[in-house]
Amino acid sequence: MRSAFAIFAHPDDIEFVAAGTLLRLKQRGWQTHYLNLSTGNCGSVEFSPAKTRRARLAEAKEAAKILGAHFHSPLCDDLEILYEVKTLRRLAAVIREAQPGIILTHSPQDYMEDHMNTCRLTVTAAFTHGMPNFHTTPPRPTFAHDVTIYHAMPHGLCDPLRRRIIPGAFVNTTAVHSTKLAALGTHRSQQGWLDVSQGMNSYLRSMEEMSRAVGKLSKRFKFAEGWRRHLHLGFSAEDIDPLADALGKDYLINTAYERSL
Repeated sequence: MRSAFAIFAHPDDIEFVAAGTLLRLKQRGWQTHYLNLSTGNCGSVEFSPAKTRRARLAEAKEAAKILGAHFHSPLCDDLEILYEVKTLRRLAAVIREAQPGIILTHSPQDYMEDHMNTCRLTVTAAFTHGMPNFHTTPPRPTFAHDVTIYHAMPHGLCDPLRRRIIPGAFVNTTAVHSTKLAALGTHRSQQGWLDVSQGMNSYLRSMEEMSRAVGKLSKRFKFAEGWRRHLHLGFSAEDIDPLADALGKDYLINTAYERSL
């Protein structure tokens, strides 16, 4: 079965920028996988790390269930997502288990290191999918088929230096927006934390505004998620775009972006 894997840093990151695309792929018959690399243990101003970790794990499992995705357990704690071989071996093992043809992950440029380190780890772990001499923890066999990586839009739609990031393609999430909203709504522990730490007055409204802003950039869709496709070298054939093949008219290539390459 065709498989797609969303690999992001924290519980609720997938729901903000990638859940709509996962849902669209699920509708097209793809098996979908869901991994938050971190437990989210620092995401509270009220509870201890242990209590926060338990709450956020339960919320993430509930969200994955709503999305119809196979849940994979976190590997790290907040701010401990480091580009190191120990974590790389563990993540590579999970990718080899899922054998995805599509991987969705963070933008290489984002507002915090956990997001960017998750992106780096995911890209390298995916690169090893056909390397038997790279040993994973636990040991897992390699697989040979193409892997295409797509990078989501960063929060704020800009890089850490406030420069605008333009999507290379758009996925129409309008028809699944309510399900995406329901999945994000499971992360109830984040309302107070995001209001206090990041000024995101109602995280549900913030997601909706971001989805609407990306839809506006597409000039076609009401709500959308934006993606940039990773270079094919070492991962796949040059001319494949499996999201386009899977989603058809719900996938729009940004021709202005393509012309700029």
